[in-house]
Amino acid sequence: MGRADIVGSAVSEDLGTQAGPIEELYVRHVPAATRLALLITHDEHLAEDIAEDAFLRTVGRFRHLRRPESFEAYLRRAVVNRCTSHFRRQRLARAYVQRERGRPAIGAEPDLGRRDELRAALAELPARQRAAVVLRYYADLSEEQAGDALRCSPAAVRSLVARAMETLRTRIHPDPEEREEP
Repeated sequence: MGRADIVGSAVSEDLGTQAGPIEELYVRHVPAATRLALLITHDEHLAEDIAEDAFLRTVGRFRHLRRPESFEAYLRRAVVNRCTSHFRRQRLARAYVQRERGRPAIGAEPDLGRRDELRAALAELPARQRAAVVLRYYADLSEEQAGDALRCSPAAVRSLVARAMETLRTRIHPDPEEREEP
């Protein structure tokens, strides 16, 4: 059973009695759509995927086509649009990778000593300040949500977090590069 038969039978099952004409449309138009996509993409598997996706999208809108006799033209346009979308997504992905390549990796190598130092300093905070910091930064709650959990106002949460962060800044040693030497 070929790829066209598999997709044709899947379309037949989905659409019930209308399968005959849809199978005919598939057999008649998808090979040309695949060739068109192959010429645009230069990738056989991608071309097959694009042609089949374009066919399914076009058949799905078949009842709404202004001129059903122009199915081939609609399918061709859908193939070109899918190819364009594919290349646009690739270009955006390459640009993102290029942008991110220059940035330092965040959390690539966890500093276990630093983590232990932070936990120890956090444990020394008063219970409400510790709870406010954990709710805001670890649980990622809003000030309102943290206030509900602590049974206080959002302003009180802001105050608790600010005091806790100031205390943590004084207790945790800066990175070795940032330390001032006497």
